[in-house]
Amino acid sequence: MGSAHLSASFEAITLGVMVVIIVLDLLYVVRRPHVPSFREATTWAVFYITLGLIFGLVLAFVANWQVAGEFYAGFLTEKSLSVDNLFIFVIILARFRVPPRNQPEVLMIGIIIALVLRAVLIVLGAAAIERFSWVFYLFGAFLIYTAVRLVSGGHADEEEFKENALITLLRRFLPLHDEYDGARIRTVVDGRKLFTPMVVVILALGSTDLLFALDSIPAIYGLTQDPFIVFSTNLFALMGLRQLYFMLGGLLDRLVYLPYGLSFILAFIGVKLVLHALHENTLPFLNGGEHVAVPEIPIWLSLTVIVVTLAVTTVLSLTVGARKLLPAEHRHEIPHAEPSAPTEDARVVAVAEELADIDPPMTPRGPEA
Repeated sequence: MGSAHLSASFEAITLGVMVVIIVLDLLYVVRRPHVPSFREATTWAVFYITLGLIFGLVLAFVANWQVAGEFYAGFLTEKSLSVDNLFIFVIILARFRVPPRNQPEVLMIGIIIALVLRAVLIVLGAAAIERFSWVFYLFGAFLIYTAVRLVSGGHADEEEFKENALITLLRRFLPLHDEYDGARIRTVVDGRKLFTPMVVVILALGSTDLLFALDSIPAIYGLTQDPFIVFSTNLFALMGLRQLYFMLGGLLDRLVYLPYGLSFILAFIGVKLVLHALHENTLPFLNGGEHVAVPEIPIWLSLTVIVVTLAVTTVLSLTVGARKLLPAEHRHEIPHAEPSAPTEDARVVAVAEELADIDPPMTPRGPEA
């Protein structure tokens, strides 16, 4: 992707290895469709997070610690934002009543679609930044707006989780069947080939994640302008997201202050972007088109702020606000001993709806899981 600090061969090898890992993960869920236990999901989630941390060390070795610091700052930010997405995944899969044993495969395909769409956004963002330095003003203002919205109006707007135009169009023009046929996207009914609701669910996941990328990609461009680092942070953040989804029941009562931490991080990066835009200013109506003498925030300070904010958020969640969102009778529950999907836990769905600040999902077409 044209990194100034990394060779084309390193980028190609890295992306090749990541593609192999993603394909193997997809083959695993296709060949063994099942709901992972909390322990299994935790093991794989830790594996992917460790993989990201190791990759940062590799970047420090082949490039420098500045590049590694940019990756770590972006990785932590994107990973934290991806946790927020999980509540919406619960709502989508609950709304369409996807059978639990097929949810891992659906999530994996949806994540792959999201990666492809994010890659397009990243390339467009890099082109815009290269040609128009003032785009940093827009990115910064948007992140500050998003930060305010997070703490004042829930995790996102209601409109973001209604069926978007693409899904509505699919329902209108595609020959859709009302029932699932395992994880297949096409089935045969009375000699006719029809699409199953699975195709709608997969596209709903991918397109909804794209809406979230409108927040996260400006955030990562506030930490690095290297397109390869931007894409790799998104890639590592989305890897393991499927496993985190199945850990949601155990995470739900531990991360009650996460939105406030994310809000502060986004606001901080938004200010950083505005300062950078002022430093590189070319707008003729501002300071005569000349650069404005403002301090720029170094990457080490950005990384420190992100790490400290996430640490404080976690500590406060585990102490002051532990299990704040759960009814008293559930406050001493442990994660399910038997494997279960978050959509099978009524309290998880209820809290996800509360966090998203939307009306309960409509009863979808399709069979009960």
